[in-house]
Amino acid sequence: MAVRAIRGAVQVDADERDQILEATAELVSEVLRRNEMTPEDVISVLFTSTPDLTAEFPALAARKLGFSDVPLICASEIAVPHALPRVVRLMAHIETEKPRADLQHVYLRGAQALRLDIAQ
Repeated sequence: MAVRAIRGAVQVDADERDQILEATAELVSEVLRRNEMTPEDVISVLFTSTPDLTAEFPALAARKLGFSDVPLICASEIAVPHALPRVVRLMAHIETEKPRADLQHVYLRGAQALRLDIAQ
C-alpha cells in the first residue's frame, strides 16, 4: 500500500458560508468518486483558500461528508495579485494500491483554468 497525494480545486461564486461549504463538498465528493475512495482511504487533507474567502472553514464541508476521524487543516493561500479569485484547494493524502499515474486530480468550475494539464 502506497501513500499518494491527490490535488483539487474549485472556484466559489461568492464569499458566503453556504457557497464555500457547497463548493467544497462538491470538490471532496468528486475526488472520492473519481478515485473510487471512501473517507477511510484518506490519511489527511490540507485545504487552502484564497484570501478573499473568509466566511467559513472549507474543512467543515468534509466533516459533514463523514471525515469524522480524518485530520483536516485549513490555511490561506498567498495573496498573489494575478491569482484566480475565490478558490478552495485541497491536497488529500491517501493510502492506495493505484500507481500515481492512475490518480484523478479534480479541478471544478473556474478552477479548471489552474491546471489544464491535469484537470479531468
